[in-house]
Formats: sequence, C-alpha cells, structure tokens
Amino acid sequence: MGRRYYCDYCDRSFQDNMHNRKKHLNGVQHHRAKKAWFDHFRDSAAILYDEQAKKPCRKFLQTGNCGFGPNCRFSHMCEEDLTNLKRQIEDERQHSEDPKGRTSRERSVEEWLNRREKKRRALSSDGVLKDKEDSSEGNQTESVIPQQLLSIPDLPYSLQPPPPGGWKVTIKTEWG
Repeated sequence: MGRRYYCDYCDRSFQDNMHNRKKHLNGVQHHRAKKAWFDHFRDSAAILYDEQAKKPCRKFLQTGNCGFGPNCRFSHMCEEDLTNLKRQIEDERQHSEDPKGRTSRERSVEEWLNRREKKRRALSSDGVLKDKEDSSEGNQTESVIPQQLLSIPDLPYSLQPPPPGGWKVTIKTEWG
C-alpha cells in the first residue's frame, strides 16, 4: 500500500508523495485548520486587541450567523463579550502579579529556587564554606521550603527536601 502521510491539523491522511503533500500543505483547508489550531493558544490580550481593531460584522449582528465563520474579517463579538474579555485579562494580570493572594512573608517557588541558586553560586565562587555556625544559620533561614513543593503527591526523591539533619555522607576509600 505504501507510506501514508497524516496531517494532525486536518485530521486526514493520504498517500505520501511529494506532489500530494505539497498540494495538501498549500491548500486552503489546511491553512484554515492550522490557523484554527493555533488560535486556541492565543493570549486573551491579543484576541482583545484584534477584536477591537475590527468593525462589527453586520450579517452576524442581524442574523446571529455568518457564512465566513472564524475566517470573517469583521468582529463577531458584542460589547458584552468585549467587557467580559477585558475583565478576564484584568483578572489574569492580577493573578500573575499576586498568585493565590500571597502575603509578603510567603515566597513563591521561583523566588526560593532563585535564592538557592544564588547562594550556591556564592559558595562555589568563594571555594570554601564559611564557619559552620554561619552556614547553619543561613540554612535555617534559607531552607524554609515552600509548601507548594511539599504538597505534591509522589514527588520524586531527587526533588524531595533533605532530611532535617542533612544527608549522611560516608567516605569510602576502598575501590573495587
């Protein structure tokens, strides 16, 4: 039967040869399906910007239906849809600035990881650890692990926090 080419965007397959593939990839149906696929992942702010730049579709406003569908060059959003989209963007913006309503004392996982990485770089650039007292004091303040990490079920061992006393290191001098 030969090889077959399957297009994920169009959800169809056909015999795979250069002519058929080129014909399909340059076809209108493929371009529409590909555009529809990537439109699912567009940012809300980009959608709002595009819709505000368009004029309203008269046919859609009169009948509630447009023959061009999502490919129409006019906007199919009413004022209520636009205000809902603006509200959604504002909510996303507030959520990104202050996720989960954290207080200033709580830290995010990213902040914790950044501080940990900076500390490791500083220790490795110095070459020698400070006194044990200094490093243990630093560990007590810095090793407060965010609760988001501890709440993940079945966390791999490589991501689990170290035990309270630290890892037991045994030095073996024998090879074999």
